[in-house]
Amino acid sequence: MFAMRSGPMSRPRPPATRGSGPPAKRAAAGAWQDAVFERLTQGFALAVLATLGAILLVLFAAAWPALAAFGPAFFVTNVWNPVTGIFGGLAPIYGTLVTSAIALAIGVPVSFGIALFLTELCPSALKRPLGTAVELLAAIPSIIYGMWGLFVFAPWFADHVQPLAQATVGEVPVLGALFQGPPSGIGLMTAGVILSVMIIPYIASVMREVFDLVPPVLKESAYGLGATTWEVVWNVVLPYTRVGVVGGIMLGLGRALGETMAVTFVIGNAYKISAGLFNPGNSIASALANEFNEASDPVHRASLVALGLVLFVLTFVVLALSRLLIARLEKGEGGRA
Repeated sequence: MFAMRSGPMSRPRPPATRGSGPPAKRAAAGAWQDAVFERLTQGFALAVLATLGAILLVLFAAAWPALAAFGPAFFVTNVWNPVTGIFGGLAPIYGTLVTSAIALAIGVPVSFGIALFLTELCPSALKRPLGTAVELLAAIPSIIYGMWGLFVFAPWFADHVQPLAQATVGEVPVLGALFQGPPSGIGLMTAGVILSVMIIPYIASVMREVFDLVPPVLKESAYGLGATTWEVVWNVVLPYTRVGVVGGIMLGLGRALGETMAVTFVIGNAYKISAGLFNPGNSIASALANEFNEASDPVHRASLVALGLVLFVLTFVVLALSRLLIARLEKGEGGRA
C-alpha cells in the first residue's frame, strides 16, 4: 500500500505559470479593448473641437471683407443700406439680445412653475400626461410657431394687449418708454413672447428632471419640521438642484439666441434700434434668413456672414459663462461639504 501511494499517481503537480491561463488572456483582451475604446472616444471629442475650429475659421475668412472694410465700427453702427454699401450690425445684435432677454424673463418663471407643480403639487394620475404635453411643445417645428404668431397671436396682441399696456404702464414716466410703438402686433415684444413659448419645454423638462433627483428624505425631513411647500422648494430643492437649473436656463437661452423662422415671421425685420418693445426690429438669425440668398454684392454677403460670426461667438460666450457659473456652484457645494 505504501508503494502504491508513492507511485507516479502521487507525484506533486508543477506550479502553474502565472499569466498563462484563460483569465490572463481575458485580461489582455480587455486591456486591448479598453485602449481602442479610449482612443476612439478621444477621436470623437477631438473631431468635435476640430469641427468647431473649422466653422470659426470659415466664418472669419468669409466675413473678412466686411471686417476689413468697416473695422470695429461694424459692431456699433446702426446703418444697414445695401444700396450705398454701408453695413452695420448693431441693430440685429440689439434685437437678438432683447428678444432673448424677453424670452428668458417670461420663460424662466413659467418653466419653474410648471416643474414645481409637476414634482410637488400635481396628482400622480396627471403627472405623466401633463409632462408629456409640455415636452411635445418642443417637437413643434419653429415655422409653425411663426405662422401661429403671425396669424393668431399678433392680431390678438395688437387688439387687446398693446392698447391696454400703453394706456396703463405706458403712462409711467420711465417704464412707459418700453411700451411705445404702433399697436400692430409685430415687434420685439411679440418675438420675445413667441421665443418664450418655444424655450419653455426645454427649461421646464430639465427643471423637472433635476427636481425629481432630490432625495425624498430631505423633503420629508423639512415637512416634518413644519416647513411649507414653498419653504421646502426654496430651502431644500433649489439649493440641491441649482446647478441643473442653471444648465436648463442656459439651454433655453442658447435655443432663443439662434431661433430663425419663428422670429422672422413676427419681429418686423426693420434695421432700427428703439427703446419701445412694440416697435419692429430685427435679429441676426432673421437677417440671415431674409437676405442671404439675395445678397449679390461681396461686401453685403460678407456682412451677413459677419453677423453669423457674431452669433457664433455670442452663443459660445454664453455657454462658456454658464459652464464657469456651474463650476463655481459645484466648487461652492464642495467647500460647504
